[in-house]
Amino acid sequence: MTGDFAGLPYRPCVGVMLVNAQGRVFVGQRIDSKEGDAWQMPQGGIDDGEELHAAAMRELHEETGVTPDLVTVIAESREEFFYDLPGDLLGKLWGGKYRGQRQKWLLLRFNGEDAQIDLEAHHPAEFLAWKWVEPELLPDLIVPFKRRVYRQVLDEFRALI
Repeated sequence: MTGDFAGLPYRPCVGVMLVNAQGRVFVGQRIDSKEGDAWQMPQGGIDDGEELHAAAMRELHEETGVTPDLVTVIAESREEFFYDLPGDLLGKLWGGKYRGQRQKWLLLRFNGEDAQIDLEAHHPAEFLAWKWVEPELLPDLIVPFKRRVYRQVLDEFRALI
């Protein structure tokens, strides 16, 4: 990391691993990705003063249309996971205020029907498409600089999926 950005903090974020009854994980295809066919689980920033679970439910609804009554909280990650932005994104994302993200993750069981997933529940939409995938495929679907975090999340939640 270049000296100009090394002193920047990590953006506080929440991530949601949403699993269905078959043990598959929700992923959405990013609309704004320049990495090509990039998929990810719902995630986003925690607002100042916002509680973790409230942030997770807000982000989940904004990105998928899924409401809290359609999910059950199974687990929360024991610790935060960190990633640094690659050099070409430093200073460009999030107003240039952060060097990367520190993420706390929740594992949620989706109790609804697929028809209740609505990528356009929030405008602008963040995902172009969505699908359920086998958990082991997650690290291969995400942009390279987030793969380590996805492996860590998968390792922590694997036995509970």
